[in-house]
Amino acid sequence: MTSEKFRTLVEEALRGIPKHFRDAMKNIAIVVEDEATPEQLADVDIAPPDTLLGLYEGTPITERHWDDGNRLPDKITLFQYAIEDASGNDEDVVVAIGETLIHEIGHYFGLSEDEIEAIEEEYWRANE
Repeated sequence: MTSEKFRTLVEEALRGIPKHFRDAMKNIAIVVEDEATPEQLADVDIAPPDTLLGLYEGTPITERHWDDGNRLPDKITLFQYAIEDASGNDEDVVVAIGETLIHEIGHYFGLSEDEIEAIEEEYWRANE
């Protein structure tokens, strides 16, 4: 899949995120990279053959203080090659992008794994 097609799918998935979450997301960049760097994999304790589909880097909003001032944007990275490798076809790529985005956005909001899973299920029910 071309980089442009993948990025288009990411943009479509972002539009599918519930509006109240999109509206609450501030100062966050969502980027696409081909694959995770060895440093990124080491930072989250992942060793081959395991892989990383996405990564949130920043301070969850639940851990910020009232006087939290100017800061560089938090960052969500989606790793195109890993998502494609984990997918059987283009439809699976769309699902993997959506699930990965929801998961990483959940980390931005400081949600637990259980809360993230509940949101993922709600997202897919709404888009069926």
